[in-house]
Amino acid sequence: MTTSTPRGTYHHGDLRRAMIAETIRLIEAEGLEKVTLREVARRLGVSSGAPFRHVPSRMALLTLVAEEAMERLQAEIAAALEGVSAPLERFRATGHGFLRWAIRNPAHFQVISARGLIDFEGSGLRRANDALRAMMADQLAEAAAQGMLGDAPEQVLITGRALAYGLARMHLDGQFPSWGLDPAAAEQVAIAAIDRYLALVTVRP
Repeated sequence: MTTSTPRGTYHHGDLRRAMIAETIRLIEAEGLEKVTLREVARRLGVSSGAPFRHVPSRMALLTLVAEEAMERLQAEIAAALEGVSAPLERFRATGHGFLRWAIRNPAHFQVISARGLIDFEGSGLRRANDALRAMMADQLAEAAAQGMLGDAPEQVLITGRALAYGLARMHLDGQFPSWGLDPAAAEQVAIAAIDRYLALVTVRP
């Protein structure tokens, strides 16, 4: 099992931010199940009670990580949407942004997906998630109004979401090799799968 010696270098500054960063490193090194406030404090070289001045519980700490994850996801999608105007292409770009974020930030993806471990309803996560879903629904409703979809927009939304999430989860769980896929090509493979699905539901002029 991987062990970590206390960093012993944390003395001043933003402990809350340091805790979030150290939690991510801990998840990457040893897994989500190893996260405790005591272990994060040990790795930072602070007293075991220091984290409680900022967060009251493990759930509160993981919720902070999930909120950072959401911020990164929103930024990735915003970047993907720059310069894209056609509604179906905006939906495609949103999917690409999600996959890039999930595959490049596996610890964030793991935490924000663990709804039983975070305060999804009591934090801003529910509102942010609903806003992203509404944006995608609007993209598809506009595409359908323009005669671009062969399936109902609601069906395209849930199927596209399930496909993107499933591909990201397969990569996180290390399943790609068992399917003959190179994990290093996960992003390319996942984006190509989204594109193939959208090609199937797009009405060509």
